[in-house]
Amino acid sequence: MRILMVGDVIGRPGRRAVGALVPSLRREYGVALVIANGENAAGGLGLTKATAEELLGCGVDVISSGNHIWDQKEIVPALDGELAILRPLNYPPGVPGRGYWIKEGVLVVNLVGRTFMANYDCPFRAMDQLLAELADRPPVVIIDFHAEATSEKVALGQYLDGRVSAVLGTHTHVGTVDARLLPKGTAYITDVGMTGPLDSVIGDDADAVIRRFLTQIPHRLSVGKGSVILNSVLVEVEESTGRAKSIIRIDKEVEER
Repeated sequence: MRILMVGDVIGRPGRRAVGALVPSLRREYGVALVIANGENAAGGLGLTKATAEELLGCGVDVISSGNHIWDQKEIVPALDGELAILRPLNYPPGVPGRGYWIKEGVLVVNLVGRTFMANYDCPFRAMDQLLAELADRPPVVIIDFHAEATSEKVALGQYLDGRVSAVLGTHTHVGTVDARLLPKGTAYITDVGMTGPLDSVIGDDADAVIRRFLTQIPHRLSVGKGSVILNSVLVEVEESTGRAKSIIRIDKEVEER
């Protein structure tokens, strides 16, 4: 089984790249399941029902998220609906939405980190509890770990090695080159990257970000323009055991319209 994980989708340019590239990537690589982090898909900040439906209509099967899932308030009612949208599993009890989804024989889990982030519940223990509770879960388990600190991501990968199929980092929007198989058969990467404007600052207009660094005056940022990069990883997994066989980066550009 081949699973494609698409890095954080940034605004309209990111959604356009998903629509332009994901269908052809599915065909080219024989992809069974596509996961995309969509927490910045609506104007670069948050997710709406309409933008979620757009991504799902372009060949994405499950939308994961992170700390920005609440930024567009209209998405909250949809989190308990029929759309395959995840918010991090390790939010406190009683929060709307769900932290995992089973699709095409794959358990997709969304976790958020705590280091340099916020005071969420422990992602390590939250995953332990989920694995213990879902006794009849499928063998293939893919985690989007939305976290800031490299050390926290690496630690979770090592902690879950051999118990899940893949730990795939998101959030920083900067893709890393450490895609590898861990010793006990879990595919790992610290950060998949982003799907958004290439000549930007992690998806935002570069001039506006630089001005904020120079002046230290807060002001609203806008999504960058120009050519768009799609950062993703392709994980091949043995369906019967859940053991990962390979993980490779797939990075493709879409020219400016």
